Amino acid sequence: MNFIHFIRGSLKIIFQGSKMYYAWLLFLFLMILWGALGYGNQLAEGLVKTHMRDSVSWAFYIGNFTFLVGIAAAAVMLVIPAYIYNWKPIKEIVIFGELLAVCAVIMSIAFIIVDIGNPQRFWHMLPGLGTMNFPSSMLSWDFFVLLTYLIINFAVVSHLLYSIFYGKEYNKKAVLVLVFISIPMAVAIHTVTAFLYNAIPARPFWNSALLAPRFLASAFCSGPAILLILFQLLRKFTHFEIKDEAIWTIAELMVYAMFIYLFFTVAELFKEFYSGTEHILYWKYLLFGIGDNKELVPYSWSSIIMGCIAFLLFLVPRTRKNFVTLNIGAVLIYASVYVEKGIALIIPGFTPDTLGQIYVYTPSMTEIRTAAMIFSLGFLLFTFLVKIAIAIIFEDYSVKSIEKKLTMSEQRN
Repeated sequence: MNFIHFIRGSLKIIFQGSKMYYAWLLFLFLMILWGALGYGNQLAEGLVKTHMRDSVSWAFYIGNFTFLVGIAAAAVMLVIPAYIYNWKPIKEIVIFGELLAVCAVIMSIAFIIVDIGNPQRFWHMLPGLGTMNFPSSMLSWDFFVLLTYLIINFAVVSHLLYSIFYGKEYNKKAVLVLVFISIPMAVAIHTVTAFLYNAIPARPFWNSALLAPRFLASAFCSGPAILLILFQLLRKFTHFEIKDEAIWTIAELMVYAMFIYLFFTVAELFKEFYSGTEHILYWKYLLFGIGDNKELVPYSWSSIIMGCIAFLLFLVPRTRKNFVTLNIGAVLIYASVYVEKGIALIIPGFTPDTLGQIYVYTPSMTEIRTAAMIFSLGFLLFTFLVKIAIAIIFEDYSVKSIEKKLTMSEQRN
């Protein structure tokens, strides 16, 4: 009964807000509707409505899936200093990183559903119900670790908010156990995603032992970049409180991740170009193009340039602790990783194909609209969860405060 009351109280929070809040919700609902109509065309006519073909069978959907898995894994950047080292300035905001992880995992699973074509096939991925081809299928392993990570983060967030709502002390032992489990799980979800690519020997562009570490390093750049901007917006427009010290610390942690990511990338490029094997063809297509086919060159170099500029902005303390340059760097690193995961990772792995042919892939409007639907649904869920968390943690929306207000109101009457 207490939990039902907690759910009802949370729902009341969702339906309270300013005009700007309702305008944001209206925008998201319109984007969901626009995207759903596009996805309806795919359901009616099949994946032929996308631009994926035999030559490029993974594309925009899987790119977004890979990117979002990285965003989900990045929650560990806040969890470690908050719970392992008990650092209070970050401990106050770590719950928002976990909320982002929950929404990111849900969106990544949604991209799997739209990519497999008929969504009725998805039940085969459910443990104990479908035929997952476990343990041979790497996708089944990936779904398993994603589901586990989702349950852990949701359990921690729910318990913390529930405890604050009723003014109780949370179960530190249980939370710490779940947090300790979530740390290797955060590493596992992106590592297994990298293994999805490594497990395809016919695609030498992905056959690198550095792929999983590069995935993790890029995730620890892009995920916190979102949180840095989000925290500033929440601090400005809500009762959300965060110290500048916490923001500087997150930014400093991102510098280490960026350096590791750039180092791994340079090491990979040296190995490919110095050895000069036939596998260098895929890197040449990505960075310089092959003949007249230079479609990916602007994207690859824009990703590299944005990443390098962001690293320099975060590396210098003066620009890292200036909110203008900090936000510019956060946007640049986010865009850099998104382009790298969405285009520069998937397409060169398939191009040229095993027959040496080049199929020029660009996302169709159906794919763009479907992706817009999934992202809008994720943003909507994240908006609701953040609003509930802020109300309970920072606006004293708890059972005791509500009862106190009711008592004061009755006394006045």
